[in-house]
Amino acid sequence: MGLLRWNIIVPVMGCVCVSHGVQAKKRVVESKPNIVIILADDLGFGDISAYGENGIRTPNIDRIAREGIRFCNGYAASSTSTPSRYSLLTGRYPWREGAQVLNGNAPLLIREGLPTLPRMLQAAGYVTGVVGKWHLGLGNGDVDWNGEIAPGAREVGFDYSFITAATNDRVPTVYVENGKVVGLDPEDPIEVSYTRNFPGEPTGKSNPELLKFLPSHGHDQAITNGISRIGFMKGGKAACWVDETMGETFLAKAFEFVKQHKDQPFFLYYALHQPHVPRVPNPRFAGKSSMGARGDVILEADWCVGEFLKLLDSLALSENTIVIFSSDNGPVLDDGYQDGAIEKLGKHKPAGPFRSGKYSSYDGGTHVAFLLRWQGHVRPGSSDALVSQLDLYASLAALLGQPDETADGENVLKALLGKSGRGRKELLLEATGENVILRRGNWIYIPPMVHEGYWVPPMESGRMEVPQLFNVKKDAGQQENVADRHPVRVRKMDAALRQIRGIQ
Repeated sequence: MGLLRWNIIVPVMGCVCVSHGVQAKKRVVESKPNIVIILADDLGFGDISAYGENGIRTPNIDRIAREGIRFCNGYAASSTSTPSRYSLLTGRYPWREGAQVLNGNAPLLIREGLPTLPRMLQAAGYVTGVVGKWHLGLGNGDVDWNGEIAPGAREVGFDYSFITAATNDRVPTVYVENGKVVGLDPEDPIEVSYTRNFPGEPTGKSNPELLKFLPSHGHDQAITNGISRIGFMKGGKAACWVDETMGETFLAKAFEFVKQHKDQPFFLYYALHQPHVPRVPNPRFAGKSSMGARGDVILEADWCVGEFLKLLDSLALSENTIVIFSSDNGPVLDDGYQDGAIEKLGKHKPAGPFRSGKYSSYDGGTHVAFLLRWQGHVRPGSSDALVSQLDLYASLAALLGQPDETADGENVLKALLGKSGRGRKELLLEATGENVILRRGNWIYIPPMVHEGYWVPPMESGRMEVPQLFNVKKDAGQQENVADRHPVRVRKMDAALRQIRGIQ
C-alpha cells in the first residue's frame, strides 16, 4: 500500500473545549499516522478532571482532551476487564466468545486466526507493540512459565510485547516479554495453581503478619512483595515484579518501543495497570492525593501519560500520532483490599454523573472516558456522538484503507475525527455473566437479569427481576425506571436485543 496523504482539518460538533497548543499551520503528513491506545484499568468517567473537576486533577490526561476531542458518550464493551479488552482488539461483542474475567493461568482467549486490530495494522505496514496489562490468557491451558509461552500476544498480532499475564492482583506476578518470563532464575522455576497451595508457601490467610495491608475479601492466597494475591505460586522469586515500580517499568518499555520504531509507522497498545488493585503507588506519589492509595495511583497514571506525551513531543511525533485514551470499564472502590478507598473518598464521584461502576449493568460500569488527539488534523472540542472501543478496529481500518473484518464494530471514523456528530445508533453493553444491555439513541434498556453466584464488591449491580428503561439524556444517573410508561418501547428494544444475540 502506498503512502497516505492526510490534510484533515475538521469542524467540532458540540464544542465546549478551548483549543490550546495546536499549531495553526496546516501540514500534510507524508506518512501513515502512528497510533497509540492508552487504556487505563478501572478508571471512572469522573476520575478525569477534563470531564468536570470533582476531587482530583489529571492535567496530563486533560491535555489529550484539551488538544483533541472529548467524547461524552464513549463506552467500553463490558463492565469488566477481560471481556472489554477482548472487544477492543477484535471488534466482537464479548458474549460471542463467552468472555469472562480470567485467572492468570487461563489459555489465550482470542482464537488463533481471528481477525484482530493489531493484525490489521500489521497488514497496513505497521510495527505493533503491547506494553502493560494483558489479561486475555496465554498458552493453551497448561503454561510452562519456565520456557516459551505460546500462543500469546505474538499470535494475536503484536510484534513486541511486555506484559503481565493477568491483573496485578493475580499470580503469576512476573513480567512476560516476547513470550518469556523476564529475569527468571532457572534454578528457581515457577509453578502456578488456582486450586491448591504449594507445601510450605505462606498465604495471606495464614500469614497476615507478612502483609503490607490486609485483604477485604479473597485476595488472601500467594504472597509476593508483601501483598497477598488471587491464586497460588511457587518459585520465580528473582522474576517477581515490585508493585511500587510497575508504572515506571511499563513507561520505560513504552519509551523503548517508540524510540526504536520512531522512523516507521507504529501501533502501541499501552495498557496501564492503574488504578486496579492492589493500589501501591511509587513513593513519589504516596500521600499526594486526598483520597488514599486509589487517588495516589490515579495521579501516578496521569504522570505516566504526561511523560509519554512529552516523549512524542521530543521526537517530533505528536502531529503524526493519533493518541486515544480510555478505560477498560468503570470505577470500583473496595475491590478486595483494605486500602481506604471508601473511607477517604470524600465528595469525589468516580463515575461522575453515572450510576454505580465496575461489574454493574448501570451506566457507570461501561460509560467511560474516551479521548482522541491528532494534533494538526483533528480540531479540539467535545462530541456527544455514541462511540465504543468496539469500533476502533473498523474505524482505523477505514482510515487506512484496510478491510473491516469485525463482527460487531462499526465505522465511526467521521465521528472520531470530529467530522460528524453522529456515531452509532445503538450499542450492546455487557455487565458480568453475559448480562447484556441495549442502548439505542438516548434510551437504555436493561432486561430482567440473572444474579450470579460469585462475589462482587458492595455496589448496585443493576440486576433486577423486572425490565428497566431509562432516558439518559434526561436522567443520566438512571434514577427513574420508566419501563411501565413505555411498554411498546420496552417490547421493541427487548426484541431487538434478542435478535442481535440470536435468542428466541
